Amino acid sequence: MLIAEFIFMLMMLYIGSRYGGIGLGVVSGIGILVEVFILRMPPAGAPVDVMLIIIAVVSCAAILEAAGGLKYMLQVAEKILRKNPKRITFLGPLVTFSLSIMLGTGHAVYSIMPIIGDIALKNKIRPERPMAAASVASQLALTGSPIAAVVACYLGKDVLQLPGLEDLNLLHILAVTFPATLLGTIAMSIYSNFRGRELEDDKEYQRRLQDPAYRDQILNTTKTTLNEELPFGAKLSVGIFLLSLVLIVLIAVFPEVRTIGEGTRPISMGVIIQMMMLGFGAIILITTRTPVNKIPNGVVFKSGMVACIAIFGIAWMSNTYFAYAMPEFKAAITGMVNDAPWTFALALFAVSVVVNSQAATAKIMLPVAIAIGLPGPVLIGLMPATYAYFFIPNYPSDIATVNFDVTGTTKIGKWYFNHSFMVPGLIGVVVACCVGLSLAEIVI
Repeated sequence: MLIAEFIFMLMMLYIGSRYGGIGLGVVSGIGILVEVFILRMPPAGAPVDVMLIIIAVVSCAAILEAAGGLKYMLQVAEKILRKNPKRITFLGPLVTFSLSIMLGTGHAVYSIMPIIGDIALKNKIRPERPMAAASVASQLALTGSPIAAVVACYLGKDVLQLPGLEDLNLLHILAVTFPATLLGTIAMSIYSNFRGRELEDDKEYQRRLQDPAYRDQILNTTKTTLNEELPFGAKLSVGIFLLSLVLIVLIAVFPEVRTIGEGTRPISMGVIIQMMMLGFGAIILITTRTPVNKIPNGVVFKSGMVACIAIFGIAWMSNTYFAYAMPEFKAAITGMVNDAPWTFALALFAVSVVVNSQAATAKIMLPVAIAIGLPGPVLIGLMPATYAYFFIPNYPSDIATVNFDVTGTTKIGKWYFNHSFMVPGLIGVVVACCVGLSLAEIVI
């Protein structure tokens, strides 16, 4: 019966994934109703803590975008890219990696991706090389961001009860995940530098060039953010936002700052991130005099709220099943993980493919890791495996990247799984996990 119920849960996740976004969350609501009222499973708690972190981070990032700060960051990134156009295959992914590290979300890449493609094309570099890697890097980076929801999940009180993780803090995690994901990004950029045919040998691109209108567009159109004059408030908002990130890291390093009252435990970093993001979002709003009605209209706000609703449904439904099935589930996989702890990465990877969210993957699988007693360093070292939704090319940033590549070199293949993001994604995640496991043994 548990197997049948598990298949039902996967079926609901698959149906939701066909709609994507909000659809993924609300279709999971049907799964919760069936689990509780037909299959008689006690409802688990909704992932409120993760949702609150996402709301707080997205609110601050959306205010930054409305104040012009995000566009200023993109202009700085574009200047770096245009000064080094021949290195676009390396610099493009590093730029999207850096944006995601700072913003805690990968949804800021939509504005920079056409620029990466434009620079590649103008320098006769196959756009698939930097663009596919840049899309993957924007998501792979999240486990190395101090304000990402997935990182906050690993700082929950349940994780801190694992042997060896009693004193775990944000700096410990970042000391593992930041270099691991950075090296993963570099590794897939090295591969990407040699992938695919040169543009003059690419049949699809040469076919498109036969169209005079298309050829004129390619030769005479330049996509850029540099021609827009930004107010002083744009630079100021970036400075304030970066200050908030520095303070979050400092508070994580010195837990006594967040210990309020005698004999109490430090305030959790999840709560600290929420407070800092809301507070500094307000400071940006007030000091830059940003119109409030602009905030909900930005890409960051819309994408972030959609992600929040998706996580609400899928994590709630999945938590309900795993809480109900945990005794049997634990017995089934404990032996395998005890013999080869790294195999837990396969479980993380498989769940992430289905749920399209690193935070949701963490919320689903962390209780399993705790129940089976997974070693602390292994748990932290394998964090990059929570990103696997490149495997099925239906994630918004991947779809947008395909559409932004006017040459057609970045594509979803004829056989669906032979798409442009598959090999860079596998290289990035595998390298990041291997480096993460090695670093975690030293750091944790």
